Amino acid sequence: MSSFENLRIVDNFYQTSLFFPMPTVVISTLCEDGTTNLGPYSLVQPYYVAGKDYYAMLLSCRNSSNTAQNILRTGKCAINFIDDNPKTFKEAVKLSWPGDKPSEKMPKCSFKLEKSLAEEENPEDVRPMVMTDAIEVIECTWVRELDGAQNDQPGQLNGYEGPYHDFNGITSKFGAHFILKIDKILMKKKYKDAIINGVKAKDFPPLPVDYGYRDSKNFWFHKKTKMRAELLQMREASLESVRYAADRADDKVKFTDEALKTILNVPRVFLPLVLKGCVEWARENNVELITEEHMKIINDKRSKEKNK
Repeated sequence: MSSFENLRIVDNFYQTSLFFPMPTVVISTLCEDGTTNLGPYSLVQPYYVAGKDYYAMLLSCRNSSNTAQNILRTGKCAINFIDDNPKTFKEAVKLSWPGDKPSEKMPKCSFKLEKSLAEEENPEDVRPMVMTDAIEVIECTWVRELDGAQNDQPGQLNGYEGPYHDFNGITSKFGAHFILKIDKILMKKKYKDAIINGVKAKDFPPLPVDYGYRDSKNFWFHKKTKMRAELLQMREASLESVRYAADRADDKVKFTDEALKTILNVPRVFLPLVLKGCVEWARENNVELITEEHMKIINDKRSKEKNK
């Protein structure tokens, strides 16, 4: 006999039929008059994380929202990650009422805004402003051409008629999904330094987690508590198995045993990618036998690229 009870699946199931932890962000977009609108969201997550020529986020929202209408029109937005101060969260909730026009809610908003870094570097690339007090910001451009969504236009505030797209643009009468190319990741120096120099428990930013409008009265969230680290299980592959993969990585570039010993702890699923990177470096530097010293140079190069 099952130890679980069955719960009916209804609209907004992530709020009404589940305890579903989500991030809390405030998305800034450009209004028709050039001003910036802010809207809080939780249905945002990484989408393309590796293996493509760009990285992307996914946003799910009402297609009649100010955010969706502005993205349909301009294709630009910024995802601002707020802190878990109750005053900050209360201010975000004030911005969330459906139907409020930017001209009505933004004059009452106390969040400070500053110019987009992407726009600072390229004045012709007009962007919404970003939140000064955000911990981190992702500046994005909507990838219109995916799923044939390039012809989707703003203006339908009472629902869109089909046919609908599967995963990008207008996806239902009242819904929209946006695949957002990541143009820049902005972060306050304190947290950037932590990522580059090595993160400890005290370095994690105070980001809130919310659970949605569970009871139609309150917006529930909780503050960051003490972080707990759990050591990764290190599984060292045999030299023979790594040698087998390395010998097939390239017909000219080869590895010494000492070089391969430096990557024994690489998970098997990532080993081909690591070997490919080493081979590319070797070709660029006219090296046909990669040694342990070469591996140190390759690792230093990766560290420098990460720091950039």
